[in-house]
Amino acid sequence: MPPELQPPAPTEAQAETQAEKAEVQAYFESTGFERWNRIYSDSEEVNRVQRNIRIGHQKTVDAVLAWLQQQGDLASRSFCDAGCGVGSLSLPLAALGAGSIAASDLSAAMVAEASRRASEAGLASDRLSFSASDLESLQGRYDTVICLDVFIHYPQAAAEAMVRHLAAMAERQLIVSFAPYTPLLAVLKQIGQLFPGPSKTTRAYTLREDGIVAAAAAAGFRPVHRSLNQAPFYFSRLIAFERDPARSAA
Repeated sequence: MPPELQPPAPTEAQAETQAEKAEVQAYFESTGFERWNRIYSDSEEVNRVQRNIRIGHQKTVDAVLAWLQQQGDLASRSFCDAGCGVGSLSLPLAALGAGSIAASDLSAAMVAEASRRASEAGLASDRLSFSASDLESLQGRYDTVICLDVFIHYPQAAAEAMVRHLAAMAERQLIVSFAPYTPLLAVLKQIGQLFPGPSKTTRAYTLREDGIVAAAAAAGFRPVHRSLNQAPFYFSRLIAFERDPARSAA
């Protein structure tokens, strides 16, 4: 290929992001999958830290399901579960009668397990689909786009870019959760230091809420619900955004 037709070399930041994504993918295709599949299950083979992470994550999922049920009309709505893991949100949402759910995860192992659990639960495959994909590659238009406890793998600028990308896919609502920046957590070099032993071995990031909100606002969304869900060793800020009618009209 002539030099003038070759794509530009990735920037240092892009190269770092790609390397980190490859690290996360490799982790969740190996020991990470075994560990987190056990955490997001009913298994008793978890330590105290892992059990509390399970409890905290379930609080976040339950809060999202409660919001969606309050809005009603689930059967006519389409959902994108970006970073679905083993289906902690997708499966109960499908059981509640959601019209359609496109669930995806970077880890093919996680996707396979989510699909297995859906089949075991007898959930209709025509309304619930799974695919292996990174967030950057997701496309389509959905009533509601949801991304829970995934931004922990993204530094601030990349997370804000991802909020804008996911918002562009949402017709009505965007729901995200992330580990919020606090002075207490800032004292620690990374969230992983909160987890004794090998409970988590990839880098993790806390994010500034004002940056996430600003990124959503730039895409035409305003926050309508907030909650802070926590258990020992688990901190997650959950925000539901809705498309701003004023911005849409403009």
